[in-house]
Parts: sequence; C-alpha cells; structure tokens
Amino acid sequence: MQDEIKTETPDTAPAGAQAHEKDIMPSLEEQLQAAEQVAAEHHDAWLRAKAETENMRRRAAEEADKARKFAVEGFASELLAVKDSLEAALADASASTEKLREGVELTLKQLSAAFGKYQLYDVDPIGDKFDPHLHQAIQVVESDQPANTVVTVLQKGYRLHERTLRPALVLVAKGKDA
Repeated sequence: MQDEIKTETPDTAPAGAQAHEKDIMPSLEEQLQAAEQVAAEHHDAWLRAKAETENMRRRAAEEADKARKFAVEGFASELLAVKDSLEAALADASASTEKLREGVELTLKQLSAAFGKYQLYDVDPIGDKFDPHLHQAIQVVESDQPANTVVTVLQKGYRLHERTLRPALVLVAKGKDA
C-alpha cells in the first residue's frame, strides 16, 4: 500500500492550529508600524550621515583656507633674519665700506640659505644651451660660441622645486655661420 500524505488546508486545519497561526503572523497594522519604524531609523541614519558629510566638507574647506593663508609662514620667518641684518647695517652709521660689504655678504648668505631650505634656486645659465623653459632671450648677438648658447646673463632666473618662477634674461649666440 501507498502511504497517504495528508495536507491540511485552512478549511480542514483544526481550529487550534488556525488560532496558533494568527498568534505567529503579525497583523497588517503591526507590519506597517514595524516598516515605518525601520524607515524612520534609516531616515535618521541618513540625516546623521549627511550632517557628518557637511561637517567634514566644512572642516576641509577651513583647513585648505588656513593652508593657503599660512603657506609661506616658514619662509617668511626665515626672511626675518635677513631683514634684521639689513636694518642693523643701515643703523650703524660708523661702519666703513669694507664692514658694510662684509655685512651685505653675510646677509646674502643668510638669504641664500633660506632659499635653499625651501628649494628656491637661481638659474645662472652662462655657457648653457638656450632653454625657453628656463631662459628668456632678450637679444641674439654675434659670438664665437655655438649657436643658441647663452653668452650673457642680464638677470638671473629662479626655480621653486621644478617650476620656473622667473626665467633668466639672457643674450644668446647667433653662431659663426649665421
């Protein structure tokens, strides 16, 4: 014989089982309230995350503003010693020409040290091949040097790290055959 499988439908289920199912399954109102509570929790979490993002954005903008405002603070403090030396030289009325020259040389060393500390270097290209990224040719002159060679530097150029702040003003050789 075959085993019979009995299935109970809500109509054929015993009365106690139907009552037990109602206790287990929440009503639609209870489900709605639970869903509204979850939605409210998610909305609250979203508002908090949005507020935190705005706070982070505001703090980052403030920090960037401070960084721009005080970016030269270290360099400026290095230059204060140079300014002090120049003022001291001007204040000494009894200084001889030789003493003034020594003072100016020491002050120039202070300034060069400050420049070096902040990767600010001079471009003095005499004898170098002309480079339009580093030099600005003022004139082309007759010379015994090869063509496009810097013959005279009228004004030094300066570079900050790898960027040219001011190109050197130069005279460039025309070349013998030109």
